[in-house]
Amino acid sequence: MAQANSSGTSGSGTSGSGTTGSGTANGIRGRVIGVSIAAALGGFLFGFDTAVINGAVDALAGAFDLGVGLKGFAVSSALIGCAVGAWFAGPLANRFGRIPTMLIAAVLFLVSAIGSGLAFGVIDLIIWRVVGGLGVGAASVIAPAYIAEVSPAHVRGRLGSLQQLAIVTGIFVALLSDALLAGVAGGAAEPLWGLDAWRWMFIAEAIPAVVYGIMAMRLPESPRYLVARGNVDKAAEVLTLVTGTIDVKAKITEISGTINTERTESLSDLRGNRFGLKPIVWVGILLSIFQQFVGINVIFYYSTTLWRSVGFDESDALTITVITSVTNIVVTIIAILLVDRVGRRLMLMVGSIGMAVTLGLMAVAFSFGTLDAEGAVSLPDPWSTVALISANAFVVFFGATWGPLVWVLLGEMFPNSIRAGALAVAAAAQWAANFFISTTFPAFAEIGLTFAYGFYAFFALLSFFFVYFKVAETKGKELESMTEDGKVERRTRAPRS
Repeated sequence: MAQANSSGTSGSGTSGSGTTGSGTANGIRGRVIGVSIAAALGGFLFGFDTAVINGAVDALAGAFDLGVGLKGFAVSSALIGCAVGAWFAGPLANRFGRIPTMLIAAVLFLVSAIGSGLAFGVIDLIIWRVVGGLGVGAASVIAPAYIAEVSPAHVRGRLGSLQQLAIVTGIFVALLSDALLAGVAGGAAEPLWGLDAWRWMFIAEAIPAVVYGIMAMRLPESPRYLVARGNVDKAAEVLTLVTGTIDVKAKITEISGTINTERTESLSDLRGNRFGLKPIVWVGILLSIFQQFVGINVIFYYSTTLWRSVGFDESDALTITVITSVTNIVVTIIAILLVDRVGRRLMLMVGSIGMAVTLGLMAVAFSFGTLDAEGAVSLPDPWSTVALISANAFVVFFGATWGPLVWVLLGEMFPNSIRAGALAVAAAAQWAANFFISTTFPAFAEIGLTFAYGFYAFFALLSFFFVYFKVAETKGKELESMTEDGKVERRTRAPRS
């Protein structure tokens, strides 16, 4: 990618100008990367909070004597808070700013971690999980929006993918800490340092919650939010120091042209003639639903239970789950390297086909399963191996495509005038879909795992056609080019920022 052209300014080509010298360029790139990483820490807590239940679910079910239905609700209860938090994060971010919303999320994470770990029973555990879900929902909206708004267009995909990298890293750390705590105690239900080990699994989240809050206080506000609030001087400072914009005045004029500075954005701005919402909002909602309806979170919420059901003991099941999360991190890094070169649409379509095939193989494998006297599934060779390989291959396809790229698209595909609100609605839809999938999996499993994975495979295949016909390519496009009908304007390229 070429450096920004400064030939229209006097002294172009001199390193002292601070626009073309390699040292300055690298400093700008390093600064925007640092800011994006700090913002993405919300994604880390997002991943940690949603995955920490994995290693604790069987132990807490035993501690509170939970049946299948209540066990499923205890796992997915946080998702209710996620949907609510996502819905209100947009209006909060528009009224108070992106940074204050991050701080609210950090406090919610901290309170949830301590409350969940010290829960007296399933009712207050569910309440504390919902509180944590509010933080997750807010982080799921604010991080991609903020990163997209401070990122230069030519690297926005890579920086936006940091959100997913943070999520999967959070999942990994949660699963690793679960495995370590269970290993030290001799089991998740065993005592450790005065409490059951599963309680420490939740309390451990307090550490990254505090770090996230401290980092958020050091972040600059989004330049697009500052322009919307009329704080042009501060916006110019952020554009110069963080994004490296050369012609700041032209950029602010361009941003102002896509934002109504006379009023605050609200959810009513999303209304349109097609089924009550603007076309681009529906695209975001359906992207979110498809991301969840392929069943990815079944792997991360129930994988320990799943692998125990096909013959692995608790220790081996936790180890396999950790390996799966490491695989997810590796392929997310691959996605970061490819997204701004290959583009969003092609990667999503490849991912859809790969997920459909691997989920289909899992459905076939579990059709050979048998039930023992206790109702646990047992898979004969070679189908247990096929199921294990297919599950990890599914994670590869998801982690390299739909995992990071949906968050990239949600952060960049909406026009400036409705971005936070539209992202909030799309993210709320995603959490509602997540809640449906997570809550129904135990019931689907009772019908049969072939049915469950066949259901997810169907939606993976359907997602291919949705992307092909409805999703526009946004690679390298300025945020100011996004339109309400889901297309990307062909306009004169703004100065590279």
